Amino acid sequence: MSHIALVTLVVRDYDEAVAFYRDALGFELVEDTDRGDGSRWVVVRPRGTASGTGLLLARAKDGAQEASVGAQTGGRVGFFLHTEDFAGDHARMSAAGVRFLEEPRHETYGSVAVFEDLYGNRWDLLQPAD
Repeated sequence: MSHIALVTLVVRDYDEAVAFYRDALGFELVEDTDRGDGSRWVVVRPRGTASGTGLLLARAKDGAQEASVGAQTGGRVGFFLHTEDFAGDHARMSAAGVRFLEEPRHETYGSVAVFEDLYGNRWDLLQPAD
């Protein structure tokens, strides 16, 4: 069966992006390969998701790409980080400096809070209802 393996996220700087996703969100660095042309193939994904979708962190190469950093989904939530421990992950991420845009709320579909990554892209931290 087919699946989406990677989603590209345009970033300003490889190292600052890796540090945020690894240290603040708890992702693992899956690959960081120098491509020989000044660019790198950098993949991160949530820990414990060996076969799950990863993020390809791609450094902006020109003005148009730089303008998209932090606005890749037009200000809407574009990424959804599922968790099995909403309260624990919310507390850990808050302590690591992640900026939540709202207090946690409990909806029929689960517990959720919107946060921004280091560039302003909006994410849902979501623990689906049972």
